[in-house]
Amino acid sequence: MDVDLVLFVFALLSGTGLLFLTVYFIITLSDLECDYLNATTCCTRLNKWVLPELITLTILTLSLLLSWHWVLFICNAPLCVWQIYQFVTKPSGNIGLYDPLEIHNRQLIRQYMKQSMIKLATHLILFFIYLYSMIYALIASGKSQSPDPIFNPETFQPVLDTM
Repeated sequence: MDVDLVLFVFALLSGTGLLFLTVYFIITLSDLECDYLNATTCCTRLNKWVLPELITLTILTLSLLLSWHWVLFICNAPLCVWQIYQFVTKPSGNIGLYDPLEIHNRQLIRQYMKQSMIKLATHLILFFIYLYSMIYALIASGKSQSPDPIFNPETFQPVLDTM
């Protein structure tokens, strides 16, 4: 199996997971904004997924770098660097990236919603790029193998229906 094919299957699966996770963040923040959730429950739910999201995005970005896919690496790097920056620079007294005491005081819900929408657009665009790249890698790996004599279009002889 081709290395690019494995990479793009992993990228597609992790991109799908990150896309669904971003939608989960948007729904949870929207529930907090509409007062369906309290701040502690919302922040606990979101903080549980911050580190897995960061690890998945970092592994994906580094794997694109190590496999010499520069364009995809450059597309992923700003989001990855921004996520790492947010995680590293969170205040030391907070329980996580999302803190229930500050989320209402500073009106951070709008800021977090805007960041989540930007992440959603980025993950959606990258999802279709990964899908195209995976299909292209599948086609390229199929051409490099020896053709199957049974399904070879050059030797296929159609049977004409004579009625």
